[in-house]
Amino acid sequence: MKDKILDLVSEYCKEEFKPKPFEVGKDKVGVGWPCYSDEELRGAIGTILDLGLSQGPKVKKFEELYSEYIGTNYGLACNSGSSANLLALTVLIKSGRLRKGSEVIIPATTFATVAMPILQLGLIPKFVDVDLDTYNINIEEMEKAINHNTGLIMTVPTLACPIDMETVMEIANKNNLPVLEDCCEAHGASWNGKKMGSFGTLSCFSFFVAHNITTGEGGMVLTDDEELYNLLHSTREFGRLKQYDKSKPRFYYTNGDLKDFDERYAFEEIGYNVRMTDINASFGIPQVKKLDKLNEERIKIAKFYTTHLSKWDNYIQLPYTHELGVHTYYGYIITIKEGWLQKFDRKSLVNYLEKNGIETRAVMAGNLSRQTFMVGQKFEVQGDLKNANYITDNSFFIGSHPHIDKYARRHVVDVFDNFFTQLEE
Repeated sequence: MKDKILDLVSEYCKEEFKPKPFEVGKDKVGVGWPCYSDEELRGAIGTILDLGLSQGPKVKKFEELYSEYIGTNYGLACNSGSSANLLALTVLIKSGRLRKGSEVIIPATTFATVAMPILQLGLIPKFVDVDLDTYNINIEEMEKAINHNTGLIMTVPTLACPIDMETVMEIANKNNLPVLEDCCEAHGASWNGKKMGSFGTLSCFSFFVAHNITTGEGGMVLTDDEELYNLLHSTREFGRLKQYDKSKPRFYYTNGDLKDFDERYAFEEIGYNVRMTDINASFGIPQVKKLDKLNEERIKIAKFYTTHLSKWDNYIQLPYTHELGVHTYYGYIITIKEGWLQKFDRKSLVNYLEKNGIETRAVMAGNLSRQTFMVGQKFEVQGDLKNANYITDNSFFIGSHPHIDKYARRHVVDVFDNFFTQLEE
């Protein structure tokens, strides 16, 4: 019966998942889209039929596949990229490598849940300006931000634009600082042949529905450090014992005031419940195997945009990639150049795009120090954050996911052409 159900799923996908050509005036070019087929559905539904509803062997397999892909020894899956950041910061504190009250250096222009777990755990975010070409943390300003109270450097490859992590690690090692790579948007991006997420002490990824690969909701923390990996295991699941001794009877645990207690209910750490289910992991396993192919399509789309929009590069700045980097384009960033702000602004351009069926988004949360949730919070700022402020006011991104077919790509370029042609009339 199970095989029949799964075969019906495949038949359904053959009919319902057939690519439908983009139609101008009817369809939208979205900023994100889940790219999956019957493989993912068969895996997830098969797991449900096998009653694998919570964390189990599929999660373990997913962890092994993804950590191997990135190039780390260990991977620990959880329910979101935000939870991954929370777990990573928590175990750095538990291990004594990060002191509460210390400063965490982060790029000023990024997503809210880079800063939120820092604040939640009694740490102090220190905002550093970003480069206007890559939208990533300015490494010179990052080094200037280091002081006696610095506890951690946290990098974020914005929308999968790679960072010179070799230089970041040199600075971090010179100052004896751990590094946390928030790579939630950077699946498969690399610097000098090495994947983003394989440089730092820890790295975090998100598998949200719009990301380069997805489990619906989900995240993962990666590391080469066995001590941190063991702490992650316990912290992910209520602070339970890191590993059970299956050779002993269940009621053997003795520690402190507990004697001959059930090991399954022994809690040695303060933890969370942020587990990933086997259903999500079953969805993610084939996604890992497709990641390179999906990224190749993203890169192709971005190159198409750049080739055809470069005629307007006196008005707008297009994405930049260093020759040592591989950009995997979670999104395609555009910035209005300063010299033209008297003639048109971001609002007029994005409204025109949206009116013509092209979705847009701000570059994450912009300068986080300007967000309402930061009011009353303790934080530090390095320099004037000039670039971060400019990006907040003048940048946006459009989609570059594999479901943007040749007709949709052409439509995007045509709409930009029409806007700027009218502007010049």
